[in-house]
Amino acid sequence: MVEFETLESFDVKFGNNNFIEVGKKKAVTDEGENEFISLSRGFFTPDGQKRYKKNFAIPTDPEVLKQIIEALQKLE
Repeated sequence: MVEFETLESFDVKFGNNNFIEVGKKKAVTDEGENEFISLSRGFFTPDGQKRYKKNFAIPTDPEVLKQIIEALQKLE
């Protein structure tokens, strides 16, 4: 069984009630732990609760993160 822990997260709000959550998370199993970066897209319900639609995970490898950041900055 896998348990997920959110270590840190930030919301990037856009549109009327949409957000992208950027978070550092940890998957914990009997065999060990694995940290990763999670990008989750979702929306806020009328009463302010978060609902998630899609999720994408990125390894925490510094070189991979550097390349992704550079690629995103080129899109500006």
